[in-house]
Amino acid sequence: MTDESNAGQETNRPEQDVDVAALQAELAKARDDMLRALADAENTRRRAERQVTEARAYAIDRFAGDLLPIADTLSRALQAAPSEASDDALRNLITGVELTERALIEAFAKHGLRRVGARGEAFDPNLHQAVAQAPSDFPAGVIAEVMQAGYVLGDRTLRAAMVMISAGPASAGGPSASVNVDIKV
Repeated sequence: MTDESNAGQETNRPEQDVDVAALQAELAKARDDMLRALADAENTRRRAERQVTEARAYAIDRFAGDLLPIADTLSRALQAAPSEASDDALRNLITGVELTERALIEAFAKHGLRRVGARGEAFDPNLHQAVAQAPSDFPAGVIAEVMQAGYVLGDRTLRAAMVMISAGPASAGGPSASVNVDIKV
């Protein structure tokens, strides 16, 4: 009987080897599929975290954009106000507008919105929109005049500052200073 049982085992041996090889290949494929699924799940989790972080940081961008004209109007009102007001009521009004503008800028800063485009800064095409170039006391490539302040929210430019760039000091004996205007819409 032992010969018969040994003979049966020997004939099943190649089939068993084929079954083991097939099972090992199937196991390797299942392991690869599992690792890919885990990597995909991890990538999805990271992408979702990044989107949540960006949503938090930039959630106010439309609201802030709607408030920028108000900040511009307050700034223009202060520029138009007389430097020395003789009337107490006018002085109080100017002080009130100054305080309102300061409070608005502080609220912007509290939420990560900051003003860009000050005179004397180096021109950065990511933050500034050059609308003119003229000789000035500033070196070439520096902001000589700010027509409209720009604003940055986090690391995104919400609105580029409209600026005039210095072409360098005007030459004393040269032709009269001219202004090159390049208005971009």
